[in-house]
Amino acid sequence: MTAMSKHTLSVLVENKPGVLARIASLFSRRGFNIDSLAVGPTEHPDISRMTIVVNVEDLPLEQVTKQLNKLVNVIKIVELDQSQAVQRELVLVKVRADAESRSQIVEIVQLFRAKTVDVSPDAVTIEATGSSDKLEAMLRMLEPYGIKELVQSGLVAIGRGARSITDRSLRALDRSA
Repeated sequence: MTAMSKHTLSVLVENKPGVLARIASLFSRRGFNIDSLAVGPTEHPDISRMTIVVNVEDLPLEQVTKQLNKLVNVIKIVELDQSQAVQRELVLVKVRADAESRSQIVEIVQLFRAKTVDVSPDAVTIEATGSSDKLEAMLRMLEPYGIKELVQSGLVAIGRGARSITDRSLRALDRSA
């Protein structure tokens, strides 16, 4: 039996209603849990990029990828290897902070190159971007102060270097039209 591993898929799709639901249901029907999902526009207004992180075996992932490619609104799917991509997440975390602990929390914020984005008499809200490991480390440091609320984006990723999967995909679309 092959081991499960994390895979990051960059999926270019037509920016149309229902595409996200169709893609998510394809993973769901296969019994795959999506670890992370981020969707947003690209440099082309009619194309969106989905970054999907899923923890699966290689062969079932290959089967899902083939099924995704058959969906009419899917333009291109690329698996992004961690060493060949820039990957980031965003976290907003509200931490209990009183006059005594506030300076220690600010020190942690600076250590992780995060930002304080809101301050109240009894809490500080922090914005941080980075790798999953960096964000987890920061949250572990903040935990003793009391995390009141936390929201984390899904992973977003883009291939390293000058090449663009969007440009190559649009040229292929133009030729097929």
